[in-house]
Amino acid sequence: MPIITLTTDLGLSDYYVGALKGAIFSQMPEVTIVDITHVVPPFNIHHAAYVLKQAYPNFPKGTVHILGVNAEVSSSQNYLAIYCDGHYFIGTDNGVFSLMFDKVPDKIYDLSNIRQETDLLIFPVKDVFTKAACHLARGGTPEVLGMMQESFIKVDTLQPAFSNNVLHGTIIYVDSYGNAVVNINKKLFNETVKGRNFTIEFQGEEISEISMRYNEILGNIIAIFNSAGHLEIAQAQDSVARLYNLSVGSAVTIRVAE
Repeated sequence: MPIITLTTDLGLSDYYVGALKGAIFSQMPEVTIVDITHVVPPFNIHHAAYVLKQAYPNFPKGTVHILGVNAEVSSSQNYLAIYCDGHYFIGTDNGVFSLMFDKVPDKIYDLSNIRQETDLLIFPVKDVFTKAACHLARGGTPEVLGMMQESFIKVDTLQPAFSNNVLHGTIIYVDSYGNAVVNINKKLFNETVKGRNFTIEFQGEEISEISMRYNEILGNIIAIFNSAGHLEIAQAQDSVARLYNLSVGSAVTIRVAE
């Protein structure tokens, strides 16, 4: 059963998502389309990369993922089809792939061989990405799409830093519940804290333990490692981001005892 997933910043109030799905079904009526999300903040490749990175491993090998975020036409950007971990990813070479993959993908192809019906290229997610996606979902070879290349555009990412027994982190994602995800994963936390006492500090608040589940006492602020393995700050049945004015880029520090 061929599957194509959609992750876009197209929103849900316009015709764009409907047109996108229509274009896919017109080429491949038997395909299953899965919406991951269409409400990525406009042009926000960091948000899109985090969402798709956590979602795609749950799909069967061979799934094709369309990543339509900040996909507007630019003379400095190409469109790519990437094969990694048994999945195909189609999107714009705008830095989003460098945020998604922790390793060099198995294969990278440009989409220079994709032909469209009009010279007016204003909706490449529909006019270009769907053709590549349907070709791959049918079992077509990626070599037909364009030339192979060795890399893609890379963007700088904030990395956690440890000095003087303080681990400096940054919020990289806020979910729809207002939970704030930090760029500190469980492996780094364990290697840094090494079983010692610690305090997680943000906006004048402190947390001194890691919770094992979300359903803690109502109103309590908790720190937990989410299903993606990232440190997450949450508050039961409320938005910790709203209550403490947290957003992407907000600082979170972990002070480790001597």
